[in-house]
Amino acid sequence: QVQLVESGGGLVQAGGSLRLSCAASGSIFSNNVMGWYRQVPGKQRELVATMSSGGSTNYADFVKGRFTISRDNAKNTVHLQMNSLKPEDTAVYYCNLVGVWTYWGQGTQVTVSS
Repeated sequence: QVQLVESGGGLVQAGGSLRLSCAASGSIFSNNVMGWYRQVPGKQRELVATMSSGGSTNYADFVKGRFTISRDNAKNTVHLQMNSLKPEDTAVYYCNLVGVWTYWGQGTQVTVSS
C-alpha cells in the first residue's frame, strides 16, 4: 500500500505563487510516474503535470511556462511550483502516483483571488 500526503495549498492573489509538495510512503515501485491533477466542482479531474522517475515531464497546455514540476526520487517526493497564478487555477489539487497500481492523495485546496 502507498500513502500520498500533500501540503502547500492555500489562498493567494492573482499573479502570486504557491508550492505544492507531496510525500509518498509505503511499497513504492521504483519505476513510476508522480504528478498533479486538479478538479473543480462539476468538472472532471484534469492533468496538470507529471514527471517520471526517469525525469520525463508532461504539462497541460494551460500551465506551460507558469508551473514547474520536480521530484526527489530518494525521498519519494514531488513538488509543483506554481507561478503567475490565475483565478481559473482555483481547484483542489491531487497528488498522483502510478506504479504497479494508481494512488491518489487526499487533495489540497488552492484558491486564487482576483
